Amino acid sequence: MLYLVGTPIGNMGDISPRAVEVLSSADVILCEDTRVTGLLLSDLGISGKKLISYHEHNKASRADMALDLLGQDINVVQVSDAGMPVISDPGEDLVRIAADAGFEVTCIPGPTAAMTAAALSGIDARYIHFEGFLPSTGAARKDRIDKLCGIEDTIVLYEAPHRIQKLCEELCDAGLGGRKAAFCRELTKKFEEVVRATVAEVKDHFDQKPPKGEFVVVIEGASGDRSDGTVMDLGKEEELKDFLLSQDLPVKSVAKALSIVTGRSKNDIYKDLIQ
Repeated sequence: MLYLVGTPIGNMGDISPRAVEVLSSADVILCEDTRVTGLLLSDLGISGKKLISYHEHNKASRADMALDLLGQDINVVQVSDAGMPVISDPGEDLVRIAADAGFEVTCIPGPTAAMTAAALSGIDARYIHFEGFLPSTGAARKDRIDKLCGIEDTIVLYEAPHRIQKLCEELCDAGLGGRKAAFCRELTKKFEEVVRATVAEVKDHFDQKPPKGEFVVVIEGASGDRSDGTVMDLGKEEELKDFLLSQDLPVKSVAKALSIVTGRSKNDIYKDLIQ
């Protein structure tokens, strides 16, 4: 049988007794990084297991090996470095190939960063669109972000730390700056952090405090009266700006108010106001 085993995304206490049992009895374990899985097994007190790398760059050749092992009545376990195999990690090809070849496939569920972040976000999680990783650059990335604008369900995506500020800018440029969001990192770990605000406010936050670590980003979906994340057109924005300035309010207060209703970055608005 092929077993898909979910592993902790941070806190070792989250691994299930069933997952430990299956890892302990496995004949062969396929893993993204044998060093990472080796440390996991060591922490669990499991030794003597045959570990074979299975990742995005060698999965085609490893699939035939896995079928050969299954054909020899050998139980094969697949794990990712953290979380559930297949979910933005290798595994879907192996599941399909093994099932098509007539072998049994089962899953020992475990933590997933996407669902953990959705639960912590405070945003409606009844309907969720899981985007996973966006394309890293180019037209494909812009096209995906543009498509996100019209999705009504809550959006969950993953992003690398060096692209988080870029992502905030791109989301604001696409009209999503006014959407509620939760930017989550180090989930289940000692320094777990969840930043809950609008996308524009999160951008301002990270401009002041550069982000660290990989993020799970949860963004509210489009609604009927705010499908593009903006609540007023440019002419109305100018009228509101003129009115607020006429009240002798501090420029920072004006910038914050305009940011909330337009979805634009508070810092960008402030810079425009003081020019």
